[in-house]
Amino acid sequence: MARSLKRIALVVTYGTLLSKLGGLVRQLVIAAAFGVGAAYDAYNYAYVLPGFLLILLGGINGPFHSAMVSVLSRRPKEEGAHILSTLNTMVSAVLLLVTLILVLAADPLITLVGPGLSSELHHNAVIQLQVMAPMALLAGLIGLGFGSLNAADEFWIPAISPLMSSLALILGVCLLWWQLGPSIAAPQSAIVGGVVLALATLVGALLQWLLQLPALVKQGLARLQLVWDWRHPGVQEVWQVMGPATLSSGMLQINVFTDLFFASGILGAAAGLGYANLLVQTPLGLISNALLVPLLPTFARLTGPDDRPALVARIRQGLMLSTASMLPLGALFVALGAPIVSLVYARGAFDQQAVQLVTGLLMAYGVGMPAYLGRDVLVRVFYALGDGTTPFRLSMAGIGMNVLFDWLLVGGPTPWGPQMPFNFGAPGLVLATVAINLITCLALLIALQGRLKGLPLRSWAVDALRLLLAALLSGLAAWALSTWIAWPLDLLGRLLQVGLSSALGLLLFVGIGRSLGVPEVEELTGTFTRRFSRR
Repeated sequence: MARSLKRIALVVTYGTLLSKLGGLVRQLVIAAAFGVGAAYDAYNYAYVLPGFLLILLGGINGPFHSAMVSVLSRRPKEEGAHILSTLNTMVSAVLLLVTLILVLAADPLITLVGPGLSSELHHNAVIQLQVMAPMALLAGLIGLGFGSLNAADEFWIPAISPLMSSLALILGVCLLWWQLGPSIAAPQSAIVGGVVLALATLVGALLQWLLQLPALVKQGLARLQLVWDWRHPGVQEVWQVMGPATLSSGMLQINVFTDLFFASGILGAAAGLGYANLLVQTPLGLISNALLVPLLPTFARLTGPDDRPALVARIRQGLMLSTASMLPLGALFVALGAPIVSLVYARGAFDQQAVQLVTGLLMAYGVGMPAYLGRDVLVRVFYALGDGTTPFRLSMAGIGMNVLFDWLLVGGPTPWGPQMPFNFGAPGLVLATVAINLITCLALLIALQGRLKGLPLRSWAVDALRLLLAALLSGLAAWALSTWIAWPLDLLGRLLQVGLSSALGLLLFVGIGRSLGVPEVEELTGTFTRRFSRR
């Protein structure tokens, strides 16, 4: 069994890495072709609803996927095809109606998501939303199919499926560039460019669904027939799991809608958020998998009264490891924001104005890096203790706080008129999320202290401050090396600037952290040293 789990983990890891690499290349192609111009800015508003459905319903670990895995894994294999066919029929009927609504109500929906868009951007976004509307139907079919495949021990296809969307977008943009050349980013090409982006995205979702069909046939799960057996116990069990999970997951996406609502009055903000978010999520996802995935299952095994000291030790380990890994990364994003963005994106239509916009967003993300991972650690501790109510209540409170902080921090006139108190611009959207994550972490720690009693919060805070000091000094050193040397402005020069400055900052962080006696720094360096030595 252990060998099987290791094989599965390896398959998922390689598939995820390929998908992330494809996503990075996709963003590089889009950045070079469109920058933060009208076509891609409108695309981010048009994509929010179809993309939300694709992530929510069709994503791995989404409610459709999780419900199918949990139910089909416990039922005889011969029932799987019948349950899947029934759910495909029922879900398709509902999502066809959703698709029709997206087409017919595209104009008011774009107004709702982006009330501050110019008339040109609004018109472009409406057309793109109508093109991408069928993704609503495909999202449900993808999620149900991938869940069925995972229940049948088929993991490779779900892991690489996002690569299909990236490949379709890369091909679509390259074909458009072949036809239009550099004028692809011109205002007069915005409608054509937007339609190509939307159509390529729809084709990518279609490819994700088509990719799973041969595997479903091989597993005996594919039936091309309409089945309405909604009374089947397995079907009812899936709905019992899927309904609440969909509602809970959907609540979290309201913050995305809120951010885009406030971003609609800032030219290029939505596109910039997409570029900056990719730079943050790529290392964040890899680090969280490497450090926390092996640690978190132990929480569930340490919930007994006699296991309390071991549980407290594991909680500290998870929090400190996430802090020790995220603080230096965040410090580098703040200190080297402009060189990093220039290195990754600055080519083609991605001009200096776009670099400045994404740099500000990346620096704002860097400020809140520890809170992203720390919140995930604490939420999983509550789940292990059988308490899903506390994280859910805080998530609901976070929706209201997000509206308030967006209004306070973005600056400039709101879509409805009144002047906001501060003027952080687009980075204010990220800072609002950072503030909510920090407040949520503190609230979770206080609630956990009330539940477990005796958490050494003061000593944890002292070690966290030591790590913060090390991160500040390392970021300052990286910034000094980056700015005091006249680096060449070509690709090699930027690579040397970012690479050497980052190396200096990380080495200084490790040295200071170890000298201040934070054991998790020693643990991190030891882990990476052993892995590097073996390789």
